[in-house]
Amino acid sequence: MNLDYREIATATMVLFAVIDIVGSIPVIIDLRAKFGHVQSGKASIVSAIIMIAFLFVGEEILKLIGIDVNSFAVAGSFVLFFLALEMILGIRLYRDEQATSASIVPIAFPLVAGAGTMTTLLSLRAEFHSINIIVAIFLNIVLVYLVLKSSARIEKALSKNGLNIIRKVFGVVLLAIAVKLFATNVKGLFA
Repeated sequence: MNLDYREIATATMVLFAVIDIVGSIPVIIDLRAKFGHVQSGKASIVSAIIMIAFLFVGEEILKLIGIDVNSFAVAGSFVLFFLALEMILGIRLYRDEQATSASIVPIAFPLVAGAGTMTTLLSLRAEFHSINIIVAIFLNIVLVYLVLKSSARIEKALSKNGLNIIRKVFGVVLLAIAVKLFATNVKGLFA
């Protein structure tokens, strides 16, 4: 086993910043108000399955269409860069269509295991051992479950300003990670 606590910590922080479950609390609260109860456990399990499956099958899909992991990681660094800008500047560059229910579809996908998360997983796979990424996924899923279960209490405790501060701090972290991913993988394109 190639368990490396530094890799686990880095991958956990990257996924935490990309998933941005704390920053998604207002969205989760809106979904609960519109559509009723959110099944926290079910949404968390489905999110984990989607992420782990994409971690292993995503690279095969890329090979099938003729794209190497370094190219995908560089493209992913751009996606992370723009996600970080959204978090820091408080703007929306990408607009998704309105959710029609509060079932697994809007919570597990795309809120938790969306395009940014999938891009990040393959980008991380270009640098880290899979076992460390899987541990990071599970740590994030536990956090997702806890946030989904107690989103109303968290909102009251942090207030809107507190949530904005957390979102901006993780945006800066994500921006730095995007730059590092780009610098690490762009060399592989020309090797």
